[in-house]
Amino acid sequence: MLQVYLVRHGETVWNAARRIQGQSDSPLTEKGEQQAQQVGERMKSQGITHVIASDLGRTRRTAEIIADACGCTVTVDARLRELNMGCLEQRPLDGLTPEEESWRKTLVDGTEGGRIPGGESMLEMATRMHEALNALLELPAGSRPLIVSHGMALGVLVSTLLGLPAHAERRLRLRNCSISRVDHQQSAWLAAGWVVETAGDVSHLDAPALDELQR
Repeated sequence: MLQVYLVRHGETVWNAARRIQGQSDSPLTEKGEQQAQQVGERMKSQGITHVIASDLGRTRRTAEIIADACGCTVTVDARLRELNMGCLEQRPLDGLTPEEESWRKTLVDGTEGGRIPGGESMLEMATRMHEALNALLELPAGSRPLIVSHGMALGVLVSTLLGLPAHAERRLRLRNCSISRVDHQQSAWLAAGWVVETAGDVSHLDAPALDELQR
């Protein structure tokens, strides 16, 4: 059985400023660095053999901190990037026009085929995320990889593994530096292939996540 840990990157400057990141980037805050260190402390005893990150800066930095704690190196996979948010990238959430907000809402309210102009759909993101996950099946026996990716990207991955369509209403909260786990197995009681073991665990973090404080 292959166990794969899924970690969202640490808090970023634009997370704190409520700006849309998508495939644009901003650095981790001091708190984001601390969150990554806490993931590393939690995972260093789990036998992690590979750390694979999205190629964006916030995930790479999070992955470097975790990999250092686990004695691994980081490899990058661009398929693990966040959703391309098109013309809304880098925009403050509070500054969107009603039309722009309606585009953004199609990504979270269950609109089939929803997308922001110039961006990608949830289905397109889910397809590349599944490709990246399935590539881990080629790792040597006994491997225990850890992926560092993004909130919407990991959310659509976990949701679709559970059988939901990629465009389903977003109801899975994955906070900064939360840990999820998916296993690839054959079971008499579960569908063969990928199963979700845990999702969104934040018990290793010592302070409330930003989105708890910004409700």
